[in-house]
Amino acid sequence: METPSAAASCRRRRRRRHPLQPPSLLCLLLFALCPQPGLGLYTLNTVYGDTIILPCRIELPDGLMFGRWKYEIANRPSVFIAFRSATKTNVHYDDVSEYKDRLTLLANYTLSISNARIGDEKRFVCMLVTEDNVYEEPTIVKVFKQPSQPTIVNPATFLETEQLKLLGECISKEGYPEGNLTWYKNGMVLKPVEGAVVINEQTNVDEASGLYTVISSLEYMPTKEDKKSHFTCTMTYYGPTGRETIRSESVVFDVHYPTEKVKIQVISEGNTIKEGDNITLRCSGNGNPPPEEFLFYIPGELEPIRSSRIHILSDVRRNASGEYGCSLTDKSLADSTLVTVHYLDLSLIPSGTVTKQIGEALPVSCTVSSSRNATLFWLKDNTRMRSSPSFSNLHYKDAGNYICETTLQEVEGLKKRQTLTLIVEGRPQIKMSKKTSSDGTFKTISCHVEGYPKPAVQWTAAGIGSLINKAKETKYIDGKFSSKIIIAPEENVTLTCTAENQLERTITSLNVSAINIPESDEPDERNNDNRENVNDQAKLIVGIVVGLLLAALVAGVAYWLYMKKSKDVHGESEKEAAQNIQNLPRTASKHVDKDLGNLEENKKLEENNHKSEA
Repeated sequence: METPSAAASCRRRRRRRHPLQPPSLLCLLLFALCPQPGLGLYTLNTVYGDTIILPCRIELPDGLMFGRWKYEIANRPSVFIAFRSATKTNVHYDDVSEYKDRLTLLANYTLSISNARIGDEKRFVCMLVTEDNVYEEPTIVKVFKQPSQPTIVNPATFLETEQLKLLGECISKEGYPEGNLTWYKNGMVLKPVEGAVVINEQTNVDEASGLYTVISSLEYMPTKEDKKSHFTCTMTYYGPTGRETIRSESVVFDVHYPTEKVKIQVISEGNTIKEGDNITLRCSGNGNPPPEEFLFYIPGELEPIRSSRIHILSDVRRNASGEYGCSLTDKSLADSTLVTVHYLDLSLIPSGTVTKQIGEALPVSCTVSSSRNATLFWLKDNTRMRSSPSFSNLHYKDAGNYICETTLQEVEGLKKRQTLTLIVEGRPQIKMSKKTSSDGTFKTISCHVEGYPKPAVQWTAAGIGSLINKAKETKYIDGKFSSKIIIAPEENVTLTCTAENQLERTITSLNVSAINIPESDEPDERNNDNRENVNDQAKLIVGIVVGLLLAALVAGVAYWLYMKKSKDVHGESEKEAAQNIQNLPRTASKHVDKDLGNLEENKKLEENNHKSEA
């Protein structure tokens, strides 16, 4: 761009002179004094180290003789650096040391300067000369060099509250033009604050290159909240395209501050503490660095225990309950907490194995002592009972394994149990009963026995002897069971049931009529109310056994004859019934004559036997 100037007037005056006449001294003086066209209006930005391309921004005039480049520095004479003839096409570079081997002047008078330097920041002027005029156009060259990324160096090992301390230095090297460093904390600009934030900045220039190194130091007084603060610094500089910013890596500093609070913790294996547990006492302070030693105050200890941050107590008892505390070694700060060691005691009276006699009383008590309300319940033979056992009159069904158990619901794993094994003993008690089958072919004799330990039962019959191997027993439940035999006596017989355990031997006898003698349907029962006649009954049993043996022989012969005479259907049925009971013990009556089957005689015989039965 050009503006009207005195130089234009000079050019016009030059064009009017004779071509062979040299410019007048006045005109040259006016040209030197007049402002040059385009002065300061065109600026070329280049990057340090690149090649500077300077086009001659003048349209080539007619009658051009040559072109020249020069640079101008304020308050100094111009320095010519390159010449090119328009007619001879020869190029000449002036002997200027700073541009030696760095210049290239093209045919269109474009000047190239390689390896741009800070010293190239000048005003370069392109001059085109004709016979009657001189044309000039200046270009201002600006050189930019991006500085290095700022780095925080010499960082403090740690910072301390209430102390102003050098945090570090931020440095950015080899930039141009000079930039500015700015400190940030957590993204916010740090500004100087008297006594708390002090920033000093200095700039160093390399004499050879002309590049700037900027250093900014930060003195800082932190607070406790700065223990996680991020500090950065930025370099703001100007480049070819305008303003630019480079940020450093952030730095976090360890901030030391005094302890303001002490805290004690009680750590156990579970949520609660019970006898036998191990507990850990942990004391801590909120300072940085945290305190390493404390005084621990233990219930029952007269003097505090000096220890590190952890103190362990093993296998604590209930007397360890109380207030636990810790403090700094200078006792300036302290903390305490209450600790409860839970316990649970159970007392069962009586316990273990207890043997009592039936009908006796047995007081039972189960008491609990605990740190809190406990739940108590009873089990008998692993079945939970609705209420506590009470024994004012013991029965056989009361025998068993009793467990008294208690728990503390809120204390995991704290439960106790004790066991009572109750044995109820009793001498054998006997009741006998009889029942005739519906068809009248056999009789069931039962011996109902009570006693503990379980009595052994033996059957005997007069004339037959022991029948124990023929008996069947029911299950032994609550000290009771029954022993049964099935017989088909053909004569009246006396059966004896003997029950014996470690306590006593009991004998009871029952008279049973022959199967062909009708008797009442009501069962005949005998009990053992008179055990004092055991010896007399034994003698009677011996006689009965001998008689039964003789009767059995006669019964066998009679039965054989009877079967031989029976040929009809009724006889066949009787034969089948006889086979069903042939293995059952039986007694036989003596035959008075061959007419044993006479109904009237049998009726009379059964009536006589019935009268003899007790």
